Formats: sequence, C-alpha cells, structure tokens
Amino acid sequence: MRTYVLLYNAGTANEGIHTIQIGDQDFVLIFESEDDAIRYALLLEAQDFPTPSVEAIDKEEVEDFCLSAGYEWKFISDGMLEIPPENNVNQTDWNEDGVYSPPSSAQYSEAEMSAFELERIRRQLEGLL
Repeated sequence: MRTYVLLYNAGTANEGIHTIQIGDQDFVLIFESEDDAIRYALLLEAQDFPTPSVEAIDKEEVEDFCLSAGYEWKFISDGMLEIPPENNVNQTDWNEDGVYSPPSSAQYSEAEMSAFELERIRRQLEGLL
C-alpha cells in the first residue's frame, strides 16, 4: 500500500524522518493521503519547524523500518485531521547540519542501532538506483 511520510533532507546522507513523541516513545506518522501529509508539513512550517518533504513509500517498508529502529507508528487515515503537538522536543536526534546526536536518554541496544544504521544505508543505496 502506497503511503506518505515526512522526511528532512530526503535522499541525502543527512536524511531524517519526522516523529512525534508520546510519553517516552517516538512515533512515525504514516499518512494514507498525500494531501493530508502536505497539510501536516505546512502546519509544522507554521510552527517554525524545519520544513519536511512529503515522500511516497510502501506502508510495509515504513513499518519494517520502525521495527528495526525501535519506533512505533501511527497510521493517519485519509481525511483524518492530524495536528502537530503544540510543543516540540527540546533536543532532536537529527539536525540540519548532518551531525547525528542521539538524545542522552536513547534506549537503543547495540543490535537495534546497528539495524537502524543498516536500514539507513540500505535506503541511501536504493536512492542511488
């Protein structure tokens, strides 16, 4: 199933995926509708958040990525009104400079981090094809 996610610096070595934090867990938003994803990206921009690009991706691929990276996901059905949280996290694990800085409270094991890195590298290589 073709779905949409919000990416920062899509297709670069510094690619990041937009997540929201609920409690101690990060959730990737998976949009069924491109229009809903675009509207959400514009709402982020209005909150002075870096503007993400809307990228089409297979839902199963996003779910596999989330499982390998220790993220949960939230599926946004067509027409659902998803609004960004009022508050942004103080420190992200992605920044526009391309320097990865995991949050100090990161709970990834070495195996999960390595799966995350492998997934990131795989996506970069696929982008070259």
